[in-house]
Amino acid sequence: MEIDHLYTDSVSLLKQLIETPSLSGKEEKAAEKIRQHLQKYNVQYQTLKNNTWSTNKHWRPDLPVILLNSHIDTVKPVDGWVYDPFKASCEGEKLIGLGSNDAGAPLVSLMAVFLYFYSKNDLPFNLIYAATAEEESSGKNGMESLVKVLDRVDFAIVGEPTQMELAVAEKGLMVLDCAVHGKAGHAARNEGVNSIYLAIDEIQKIKNYQFSRVSDLLGEVKMTVTQIDAGFQHNVVPDICKFVVDVRTNECYTNHEIIDEILALLNCDVKARSRRLNSSGINLDHPFVQKVKNMGIRCYGSPTLSDQSLMNFRSVKMGPGDSARSHTANEFIYLHEIRSGIERYIQLLDGLILE
Repeated sequence: MEIDHLYTDSVSLLKQLIETPSLSGKEEKAAEKIRQHLQKYNVQYQTLKNNTWSTNKHWRPDLPVILLNSHIDTVKPVDGWVYDPFKASCEGEKLIGLGSNDAGAPLVSLMAVFLYFYSKNDLPFNLIYAATAEEESSGKNGMESLVKVLDRVDFAIVGEPTQMELAVAEKGLMVLDCAVHGKAGHAARNEGVNSIYLAIDEIQKIKNYQFSRVSDLLGEVKMTVTQIDAGFQHNVVPDICKFVVDVRTNECYTNHEIIDEILALLNCDVKARSRRLNSSGINLDHPFVQKVKNMGIRCYGSPTLSDQSLMNFRSVKMGPGDSARSHTANEFIYLHEIRSGIERYIQLLDGLILE
């Protein structure tokens, strides 16, 4: 299939997706656009809620399986949009609209790559293309539900805007709800135990603590207190102080190991909202990574979270666009980034041998 045709069709699909609101958790219409595009090429697909996936035509069970994945949902438009976020606006090479960069361009580029390889009968691997939901909200009805029904995946390319550089590791996330208990009393008298003062001690521990395992790619595990709440009246010593900790993990730890270390550190109630968003990393000797490095493409560790955190198989993150444009007003993608993204993906997959 000609790359020129796939590129033109990819841009057309992206424009349709921009003009189809798909806020995280409400992606039904965007999922339908993906399915219509696959039908246009006579490609069969499977569905699970708002997730859609297809396999290459000449599937062989003895071959390794590569997953090409990106997400169809977007965040809500922020303040400051000059353009209509739900209209595909073009200014020369610039295509403007909500989700154009994150992750519309990677999504349609990977679709084009899948269609390019779809009918080839001599591939050294099998391909799955998956357009998934609820990435922006880390929802349970997106990738988390899909990985439970996929029979096997040996390696995944997750489409996110990385300027077509390769993220070989990314930080995980845990959000902790903490509570320190004191004793209520009258502020005018020497009564009670002030929970705010107790919380200061715990917060100081968090500020000063350093986890011993430091990643060459992602650096240290980082803990940041981001919210605090205590007291209801100026003359009452508060008996409880609550605070929230944002924890960004590296690939040297599992989230379970991190929480165990934090529980040993703090003298207060600690509850993790979730332990499922783990850091991810891949061996730099992996054949895909080696091919990337041989082509002179930069490899790096990413501070941002993606659906990689929900994958129980080896994965990397790579795609057209720039992460700095994500979640910003007047989000855009350059059209040449889509074309070069398609070409680069194809170069990297063509003849790839997974050991």
